[in-house]
Amino acid sequence: MLFNPRTYDPAQFDEPTRRLLRATVDWFETRGKKALIDTYIDRAWYADFLEFAAREGLFAEFLTPSSADPAKRWDTARIAELNEILGFYGLGYWYTWQVTILGLGPVWQSENEAVRARAARLLAEGHVMAFGLSERTHGADIYSTDMILTPDGEGGFTASGSKYYIGNGNVAGLVSVFGRRSDVEGPEGYVFFAADSRHDAYHLVKNVVNAQMYVSEFRLEDYPVRAEDVLHTGQAAFDAALNTVNVGKFNLCTASVGICEHAMYEAVTHARNRVLYGRPVTDFPHVRRELTDAYARLVAMKLFSARAVDYFRTASAEDRRYLLFNPMTKMKVTTEGEKVIDLMWDVIAAKGFEADTYFDKAAKDIRGLPKLEGTVHVNLALILKFMGNYLFAPADYAPVPTRLDAADDAFLFQQGPARGLGAIRFHDWRTAYDRHAQLPNVARFREQADAFCELLLKNAPSKEQQADLDFLLEIGQLFALIVYGQLVLEQAELTGVDADLLDQIFDALVRDFSAHATELHGKASTTEEQAAWALANVRRPVADAERAAKVWARVEALSGAYEMQP
Repeated sequence: MLFNPRTYDPAQFDEPTRRLLRATVDWFETRGKKALIDTYIDRAWYADFLEFAAREGLFAEFLTPSSADPAKRWDTARIAELNEILGFYGLGYWYTWQVTILGLGPVWQSENEAVRARAARLLAEGHVMAFGLSERTHGADIYSTDMILTPDGEGGFTASGSKYYIGNGNVAGLVSVFGRRSDVEGPEGYVFFAADSRHDAYHLVKNVVNAQMYVSEFRLEDYPVRAEDVLHTGQAAFDAALNTVNVGKFNLCTASVGICEHAMYEAVTHARNRVLYGRPVTDFPHVRRELTDAYARLVAMKLFSARAVDYFRTASAEDRRYLLFNPMTKMKVTTEGEKVIDLMWDVIAAKGFEADTYFDKAAKDIRGLPKLEGTVHVNLALILKFMGNYLFAPADYAPVPTRLDAADDAFLFQQGPARGLGAIRFHDWRTAYDRHAQLPNVARFREQADAFCELLLKNAPSKEQQADLDFLLEIGQLFALIVYGQLVLEQAELTGVDADLLDQIFDALVRDFSAHATELHGKASTTEEQAAWALANVRRPVADAERAAKVWARVEALSGAYEMQP
């Protein structure tokens, strides 16, 4: 179930993709663990990785859509695969790739053929990109940008202002910068334009983080923006910003999976071979429980993320279900990654601080992913917009197959206006649960899900409670679990995950639902009726010693299964 460089064979992809994925793994393995750790500790810029990527044409091959080069494609399935691999070796390597994706978003959405051709050429030359949206004062609040474009009287502008938290801002061949015109008020004044970090009017201020990656502050001072540098204006610029985040946000889930996988090999191997009180650490029941829980949660992360890929790749103007599953991957999968690391860290304890381990880096870096491309709270609030239609108004859709075909995901750069989320319809979530009703913990979780629907029908949040974000976010957590379970079940059926492992996953989801119900019970604005509902729906998962032993055997087999080359 887990990525293992020793046995990795991406046979599901075409030959060029297989070659590049395998070459990436081989580059890291040949380079070795000492170099991986030393450069992390020294906060060394990963020039050698970018040289490898340029030599192999990695970014150019994976990140150029067919509209810019008919010989290439933007394929979310293989992009997700590379996310996982890069996360497996370190967040920094993933990050420089991720912010290149973000920087390309406004370009590939633009009708400016000159900039599109420039971006394709820069990728082919091995350059990385950057996404100049966030600002120190406003964060990613695009309503309040202070990057000001003043008309120059010749059809262009001069741009002045600062951007903050901009990955790759030190070397980006192209920076997609968001700003507003000085002479136009409101949404019609927005502008996205292409800048070059090598220009004399582009001033790199500093790296704002204490890390290997370069997350820049930069300042433009009368930067000349020619008419041919403009990517989007008005409402289209606003939509391009949000739609770019839709594309880029998705990558966080599989990066989190990769980080957890590498850390799990280290943690299980250490625990299995450490002896305390004359016994291997893994003989202790609480250790087995925590590692089994971590493994089950990690498998669920992989299942949900893989199934979400299919909805991304089949998206269209008529099928926008991906807009729910996207913040789910960002919010839910990444926070599950934190839980997985914490469970393993409770077992390996002091080992998790040692400088010569990958785990030490994973424990730090896993915290960042839930906080990128919008906080957990922002994404939970977004998820709530879909709740009514998802739970109560199912629509008919053709079944979505597994999408591993070598096709260009063109719709991602043709998403259109970033509005109308409340009108999006979904297929019936109950179908996936019905197909697995024979599993005790799936059935128990389904009871909780049905009860949640009853809560919303009989004791729905009042107008005052809907204004209380602290209360409403707990409702969002309960709803998110139902969505999470649905896609886990769909992918498990498509890939033949065995019943014991799947039931163990839902053992965790039953406990999570109960924990959030308890939190809802304690909220200050929860009514007596809602509080009574919360306590009534705290459930114990169905225990099964034989099932747990079978899943533990899978976990124990990870001991010694992989260790990075020295």
